[in-house]
Amino acid sequence: MAKKENRFEVVLKDGGQLKDDGLRQILVDTETGVNYLVWKSGYAGGITPLLDSEGKVIITDTE
Repeated sequence: MAKKENRFEVVLKDGGQLKDDGLRQILVDTETGVNYLVWKSGYAGGITPLLDSEGKVIITDTE
């Protein structure tokens, strides 16, 4: 079986696994370049695309 490439790359990791601190990450989709903010604390969490000051999705050049 061929090794599967990761579609998402972690470009920033902040915080910790503790419930009160929470873990924040910025992921980049390696196919589209879209940046996502991921937040996780205890059993809760969320994900949302990152937006610039004009409300447009932040896209990183993946080439």
